[in-house]
Amino acid sequence: MQSGWFSVKPADAHDDEPRLVPKSEEKRAGAGGGEGGHGESNEGASAGHGKPTPKGEGGDKYASTYYPLEKEFTSNLQDSVHFVQVGIAVSTPYDERVVENIKTHEIAIRSQVLMALGETTEEEVFTAQGKRQIQDRLAKAINGVLKEKEGFGGVSNVYFTNFIVQ
Repeated sequence: MQSGWFSVKPADAHDDEPRLVPKSEEKRAGAGGGEGGHGESNEGASAGHGKPTPKGEGGDKYASTYYPLEKEFTSNLQDSVHFVQVGIAVSTPYDERVVENIKTHEIAIRSQVLMALGETTEEEVFTAQGKRQIQDRLAKAINGVLKEKEGFGGVSNVYFTNFIVQ
């Protein structure tokens, strides 16, 4: 484990599984974060008010680690002459082992992401709800590979860093 990492282990977790990282132990951007880093978040802001909430209130209970996959993904849309090109990043509330597993199995993950993108329809790429469905499908695909290879998924969200339809 890296210096400065502390984790909380749920009672039902196995010893070899990644552990949840409490928000209180989150490494913040600009505070010596490493590769993939821990992004600065606006989760402390009250909805619609623009005022921050007191530390420890609101937001997620666990820290999020973000990791962008370097290369973009390009896939034909299902039953269409159009294609989609997306850049993605993932987040996890677990310790660095999830990101290490993603790096280790990146080839298998890229393959599954491309398979999942191949199931995308034109209707999905043009609506916010459809894009959320794509994000969910990609998270399931990535977690499926991680569960198969490591016995544990750990990716909570997929985010688009780029999204082009042609």
